[in-house]
Amino acid sequence: MLNFFKIFSVSGPVVHIAPGVIFYIRGVAITNSMLYGWVSIVIICVLLISVARKVTINPKGGIIQYVEAVSEFVINLVENSFDDKQKAKKYIPYFVTLFVFILLNNWLGLLPIVGEGFQSLGVPLFRPFTADLDATFAMAAFTMIYVYLSSIRESGGIRKYLGHFFVGNPLNPLYLIIGLLEMLTDFTRVLSLSLRLFLNIAIGEIVIAVFSYLGHVLAPLTALPFTLIELFMTALQAYIFTILAVMYLAIVVNHADEKEIEALE
Repeated sequence: MLNFFKIFSVSGPVVHIAPGVIFYIRGVAITNSMLYGWVSIVIICVLLISVARKVTINPKGGIIQYVEAVSEFVINLVENSFDDKQKAKKYIPYFVTLFVFILLNNWLGLLPIVGEGFQSLGVPLFRPFTADLDATFAMAAFTMIYVYLSSIRESGGIRKYLGHFFVGNPLNPLYLIIGLLEMLTDFTRVLSLSLRLFLNIAIGEIVIAVFSYLGHVLAPLTALPFTLIELFMTALQAYIFTILAVMYLAIVVNHADEKEIEALE
């Protein structure tokens, strides 16, 4: 995240919460988090495409086994969340991509070149993508749109999907209020997903910056334990974001399947 040997030369720990503007394209501001996001996407795509070309039936060692392990982990996570395994398979590609993207973005954000390592116009050239609230909100919004559209399709239409919120007769004022509150709670998921990921990554960045500053010339050593903790915490945040998105979809799909079974009986 930070250039340790530069931090102790300033009067205090350098912390950037808001993304900084690097340049403009036709009047559109390109921030350091956006630039980092594009660079990380290229790195992730090149890495995974090269790994995919080397995958064989017989297990191999090296980075391939780790990619396969991560993929298997998410596949099992999705399949175990759905009652119908065949339906689960349709959504595996998206959730594997989501998990890997967040995980590698978080880990790449711990590299020394991200943050104060390189600067442009007085602001870091690269800033962790997931430490930008705009970025996490966009990911959460896109994910929930995907979940809503998939839920409507699996429910058999928007009318049946809305029936998921109203457990009783909607003409009953009590059931109507409960249903509307359920819908309102559902819409807040975008905010909760984005804030949870953003705050955890941003706070981790701040902690490493503070202990790097306190360590002065020993900054790499004082920040090392917290960097190692961040490796685990950032992986945990990728898991939490993904499992919540999976469960939001699985709850609706499983509920729709139960209604179909009840109708057949």
